Amino acid sequence: MGYHADIEGTRHGFPSLKALLAKASPERTGDALAGLAADGPLERIAAQRALADVALTDFLDDVLEVEGDAVTALIHAQHDAAAFAPVRSMTVGAFRDWLLDPATTGAQLSALAPGLTPEMVAAVSKIMRAQDLIAVAAKVEVVTRFRSTIGLRGRLSTRNQPNHPTDDSRGIALSALDGLLMGAGDAVIGVNPATDSLPDYIRICAVLDAIRSQLEVPTQSCCLGHVTTALAAMEAGAPVDLVFQSVAGSEKANAGFGVTLGILDEAADAVASLGRAPKGANLMYFETGQGAALSADAHHGMDQQTMEARAYAVARRYRPLLVNTVVGFIGPEYLADGKQITRAGLEDHFCGKLLGLPMGVDVCYTNHSWADQEDMDILLTALAAAGVNFVITVPGADDIMLNYQSLSFHDAGFIRRTLGRPPAPEFADWMARHGIGEPGVELPSLADALGRLRLPAA
Repeated sequence: MGYHADIEGTRHGFPSLKALLAKASPERTGDALAGLAADGPLERIAAQRALADVALTDFLDDVLEVEGDAVTALIHAQHDAAAFAPVRSMTVGAFRDWLLDPATTGAQLSALAPGLTPEMVAAVSKIMRAQDLIAVAAKVEVVTRFRSTIGLRGRLSTRNQPNHPTDDSRGIALSALDGLLMGAGDAVIGVNPATDSLPDYIRICAVLDAIRSQLEVPTQSCCLGHVTTALAAMEAGAPVDLVFQSVAGSEKANAGFGVTLGILDEAADAVASLGRAPKGANLMYFETGQGAALSADAHHGMDQQTMEARAYAVARRYRPLLVNTVVGFIGPEYLADGKQITRAGLEDHFCGKLLGLPMGVDVCYTNHSWADQEDMDILLTALAAAGVNFVITVPGADDIMLNYQSLSFHDAGFIRRTLGRPPAPEFADWMARHGIGEPGVELPSLADALGRLRLPAA
């Protein structure tokens, strides 16, 4: 049927909804690499104008089909027609106006979430400014619970990421303690293992559980190994709190990660059966990132931001405790610079929240991108204003295992002090009992704290 818009006397045509979404995307290198981007700002504006006039029901009637794709089928199955009813008659542009209306509440947006498809929220984000993305996301509260309560309005949680290039137990523990003594880790203490061997996975889980239990920290731990390794570790009796997996927006892209919905279903059942969390707790952790599907040649002609939103359909199937986009990790081939990374981070957070997910962001970049820590300061502050559930923090903002730049423990402290964003209430109480963050309170040195820990044998 095609879509059209006139700009300065020139008619711009777009043959499909898929092409229209791609041309309407704000500029980013990944879409240009894939040959999907607008030719320039005029075509982009024309696409955005045309997109604003598209009915939301077009995303149901003219679905961005991927034949035989499990994620597409999942999106169909998830759609709740009754929840969608309040906005069913709207165009994308009218939907944007309704989202921004001060009379539209967070409770209404939460009730709407099951009725929205990923493509709908991707579409409306493409015609919104940065402040629009912030204003709407700030209305939405998505609360999850395990040992700590994450996502309460006015709070900011952190992942304490004590990665080590050789997975050394004492090195992991030292970094974890560094973060805890600065108040980082109420969302999770999570390690990306340098290897994916089962013995290392089990040992890392044991190290993190020893730190948590001996210090009585009200948080969760996670070894971010592959889901199949987690399944084997749980079978072997490892102390697994959360099961982690990277996911993407198509079946082919997930196959590139070595994962299927069936495997994720099995893992969700297995971790629930361990009984390590209160009844009803959220037990899964997912990471995503724009460009993942394109890098695997599994984007099916869709732009990278729409594919990213489709990954959220996979995540919300499992009621996760945590979801975060690793926004600048994939490199400048997909997000070239600080401006593109900032825009992508705000889009991802907005889309995830509208779909009902507990969204966090790894505010990060690789060293060959045209970005620096000042760009990350800006994105962090914008996300805090938008009500992001959590961010990832590492010692000195420099991940020495993954070799990329993220946020530091100090950066989270800056947001807590400047914008008044305390951690989860259980963790805040734990900090108060130990004097962490209190002026004039002398804390143990890292060496003393490490010396008192009883770590499992290597």
